[in-house]
Amino acid sequence: MENQLAKSTEERTFQYQDTLPSLPVPSLEESLKKYLESVKPFANEEEYKKTDEIVQKFQNGIGEKLHQKLLERAKGKRNWLEEWWLNVAYLDVRIPSQLNVNFAGPAAHFEHYWPPKEGTQLERGSIILWHNLNYWQLLRKEKVPVHKVGNTPLDMNQFRMLFSTCKVPGITRDSIMSHFRTESEGRSPNHIAVLCRGRVFIFDVIHEGCLITPPELLRQLTYIHKKCHSEPDGPGIAALTSEERTRWAKAREYLIGLDPENFTSLEKIQSSLLVYSIEDGSPHVTPEDYSQIMAMVLTGDPTVRWGDKSYNLISFSNGVFGSSCDHAPFDAMVMVNVSYYVDEKIFESEGRWKGSERVRDIPLPEELVFTVDEKVLNDINQAKAQYLKEASDLQIVAYAFTSFGKKLTKKKQLHPDTFIQLALQLAYYRLHGRPGCCYETAMTRYFYHGRTETMRSCTIEAVRWCQSMQDPSTSLHERQQKMLQAFAKHNKMMKDCSAGKGFDRHLLGLLLIAKEESLPVPELFTDPLFTKSGGGGNFVLSTSLVGYLRVQGVVVPMVHHGYGFFYHIRDDRFVVACTAWKSCPETDAEKLVQLIFCAFHDMIQLMDTAHL
Repeated sequence: MENQLAKSTEERTFQYQDTLPSLPVPSLEESLKKYLESVKPFANEEEYKKTDEIVQKFQNGIGEKLHQKLLERAKGKRNWLEEWWLNVAYLDVRIPSQLNVNFAGPAAHFEHYWPPKEGTQLERGSIILWHNLNYWQLLRKEKVPVHKVGNTPLDMNQFRMLFSTCKVPGITRDSIMSHFRTESEGRSPNHIAVLCRGRVFIFDVIHEGCLITPPELLRQLTYIHKKCHSEPDGPGIAALTSEERTRWAKAREYLIGLDPENFTSLEKIQSSLLVYSIEDGSPHVTPEDYSQIMAMVLTGDPTVRWGDKSYNLISFSNGVFGSSCDHAPFDAMVMVNVSYYVDEKIFESEGRWKGSERVRDIPLPEELVFTVDEKVLNDINQAKAQYLKEASDLQIVAYAFTSFGKKLTKKKQLHPDTFIQLALQLAYYRLHGRPGCCYETAMTRYFYHGRTETMRSCTIEAVRWCQSMQDPSTSLHERQQKMLQAFAKHNKMMKDCSAGKGFDRHLLGLLLIAKEESLPVPELFTDPLFTKSGGGGNFVLSTSLVGYLRVQGVVVPMVHHGYGFFYHIRDDRFVVACTAWKSCPETDAEKLVQLIFCAFHDMIQLMDTAHL
């Protein structure tokens, strides 16, 4: 990382933003052809025939008109999807977002120099905070290396949303406030907010023009910790951010109406670099079992994290850390990047601060005291009750599979990401006796402000392979051939999606044009097979590769009868985090993960024995 940063002096983080290509609009014919193929696993002959007719009618009729209008829109914008996606996927959504939309994950430091140990929370916290603040400074100076595939630069815009960014609730639509500026653009806020036992504190991290050091940060954190542990708890205003969006918007309006100072305090939290959470819990965690830490970063105390903040850095009493992030302004790879940077720095310094112990005379943290009344306290209690009820319904299973990892799959010439996706398909098929429509995140960062595309992993090739694995009369050779066909199909689709040739976002664009023009919703979108195959946010398997580093995350399922599935890949292991709702009798995350691990072995065995 250090070398990369040194090399990056001539290249600025955001320098290619103006020259990135615009997001393309795929051809209508291609998109509809791909869509038809994607519904096949979920249809009998008659259903497929009906959908085929609907698609042909759409293509030759209203679809072509909507497509032309979309092309017109794309002419005037470098990214025709950006604003729509933000609104439809995030800002218009009314369900509580802290649990249902945010992603969370543990910091990997417990695997090396920082195993869980009571009494280390504040000292380690000062070091981890300092490394995060260094990353913030690198970003402000545009010294974070540009991400590239080969020599092709990728869009870096999402990195502007990591610090000093917050979602603000609205009655029908939320908004995103970002106060981050690079040094060349001007002033950026330089205070952080610390949440502890229902109270909120802020302090500046720059003193006399330079960053405060870990010993100085430790003094600030110790002051807050002592104060909160020797005095009564605060009201826990932060819990309101875990509420249903419109309810939170109304509660916020009421809070502001109560006292203009409340508005000033809210603004200070929103503009803060990040929220640092001091939790009292001590999650159990080992390099093989992440289940409890995952549960606590995703569903921990709602009074000490600001659900709308793009970055909550969470500290636990046993010196274990994690983060929870609002998903609206950026995707997980931003968090993966900063987490990896900090983890590498902690690893390099053996988890210690080796600089000066001198503590300058820095102003003490300021407490933000909210004016509250009976109604506000009731709103907070209602928000907490709602959140804890939903959180207790979530099953979270996160384990490391340590028999092998990327090294072996590569040796067998199998793409490791596709390997995990197909194992998931087989596991779901074995557990539920049917194919599971699956969303895998594909990235479209080759394009200006590109974020993601849906990659539908449940292909007809994958299903045929799953069927062959369950059919005792199928030969090993045939099973292997079918598996390799499924691999080839998956790899090609992923390439297409990243090149802007996916179809889900295109179909969404056509639907939104129809809505904007006040036209009736085309039959394509009301066809039962559209929903059954995952369309309209109905994927039973909601999945994402977190990357090839020591960083893991977790999300909730997209639908009540589904699973959330995040995973990362290392040379010697695969780490998976799977979620399901306990109130759904047919899903079981524990069983699914065990079956995935069995599938890993079966697939490697197939490559070893199929030539016999």
